[in-house]
Amino acid sequence: PGQTLTRTTLGQLCTAVWDSQSRQMTDLLYTEKDLVTSLKDYIRAEESKLEQVKTWAQKLDVLSATATQDPEGFLGHPVNAFKLMKRLNTEWGELESLVLKDMSDGFISNLTIQRQHFPNDDDQTGAAKALMRLQDTYRLDTQTISTGELPGTNTDVTMSPMTVEDCFELGKIAYSDADYYHTELWMEQALKQLDGGEESTVDMVTILDYLSYSIYQQGELERALDYTKRLLKLDSAHQRANGNLKYFEYQLAKQKKVEAEEGLKEKEEREREKREVSEKKGRPADYLPERRKYEQLCRGEGIKMTPRRQSRMFCRYSDNNRHPLYVLGPVKQEDEWDRPRIIRYHDILSNSEIEKVKELAKPRLRRATVHDPQTGKLTTAHYRVSKSAWLTAYEDPVVDKINQRIEDITGLNVKTAEELQVANYGVGGQYEPHFDFGRVNKTLSSLLQMSDVPSGGATVFTDVGAAVWPKKGSAVFWYNLFASGEGDYSTRHAACPVLVGNKWVSNKWIHERGQEFRRRCTLDESD
Repeated sequence: PGQTLTRTTLGQLCTAVWDSQSRQMTDLLYTEKDLVTSLKDYIRAEESKLEQVKTWAQKLDVLSATATQDPEGFLGHPVNAFKLMKRLNTEWGELESLVLKDMSDGFISNLTIQRQHFPNDDDQTGAAKALMRLQDTYRLDTQTISTGELPGTNTDVTMSPMTVEDCFELGKIAYSDADYYHTELWMEQALKQLDGGEESTVDMVTILDYLSYSIYQQGELERALDYTKRLLKLDSAHQRANGNLKYFEYQLAKQKKVEAEEGLKEKEEREREKREVSEKKGRPADYLPERRKYEQLCRGEGIKMTPRRQSRMFCRYSDNNRHPLYVLGPVKQEDEWDRPRIIRYHDILSNSEIEKVKELAKPRLRRATVHDPQTGKLTTAHYRVSKSAWLTAYEDPVVDKINQRIEDITGLNVKTAEELQVANYGVGGQYEPHFDFGRVNKTLSSLLQMSDVPSGGATVFTDVGAAVWPKKGSAVFWYNLFASGEGDYSTRHAACPVLVGNKWVSNKWIHERGQEFRRRCTLDESD
């Protein structure tokens, strides 16, 4: 106070103030520049994200447009079915996480609403196991499945090959079930595709880790050691691999020492054990000799259609003992097998009738159940994988006409029969060997074929080595009981898994009760 500010002093003070403000403003300018840079980074990130979403949308637009032209044909391919499950359960979730970074409320709310209808982890696991079931039954290698070049595949159906991630996911699902055989197969396929130059978010170290352990679990120490060494070349600090390396080397040295000390007899015994292990490799714990026969028949192998048996098989026009409906228009009848006698009638259902039955059944299709002898209740089972619905005669004239047609052809009374059961076997759908007679004596089974199946889906009779293939519009009949009322155990049969396509059938089981005067009882089982 009291100081006189000269022009020079005032100028110095003002300069100091402006210098101070200038530095602050300069900082702000650089801050703003940083903000602009950050904004540009954000825009680039958003553009990159939107480009990813756009690419995804374009890919799915083309795929869904093609798929919806023929939904059943598209979903009839097992790889398409698996990839659909994987996309909806996993990949759409990843896309959701990506989009959630933005304020795209409309899309997120729509996705959230739709998400409740998406398949869950159990569904994806089921689709993966169906694919592996097909792999085993039809002896398909992973390369064939990965490329989608399955027998019977329609070349008009779009199928994108399986990615490394797809193969890895199958291997992980098998691993979580302690199924080390399939873990090995699918991890090897993932590794093969990585080695072939395919880009992937799954790293090779992770695949090698799963692969070496699954091989070790199957008793192949040397191969497990080789993959472990390959892993350590990529990641020398991998803790588990380093521990496994020492353990595998120790076990191998111990094994070689034992082999060096054993005699000729012990060596032969060890080689025999190795062969047995190799033969059983990949078989589930519940693998039975009948299952081997069942899978062979599904592949068209081991069918006991000898020349002598073939000579007794005929095609004929049948009027069903001069039934009034068939005297002028007899039905085409074909012998499929002699003992048990299996007969096919051709052109029994028209296309319009088939479509009507499917239309009635679709809204009601539910997972098929079996009778649990312990609880007495109906329950789902791994050996019966299909969806079914029951149609009554009074709900539509077409159902009533089909029931009447079955009675006219067989000569049996359908008033005491079960309702018409419609079943749909999708990809991997099957029903393992069983009898149709059981708690309720079902005299006759009628199997109405409502679709052709490009590959798989046969009905096989494991006891006699017979196979009957789907033919749209035809009906296959066989007696489950002898005329004496005793069960015919040669009728044990199974529905093979569908490899490509969709299998639609209608079943009509006619009971013994009500046939007293139409199929008279006899004590002669050969009758």
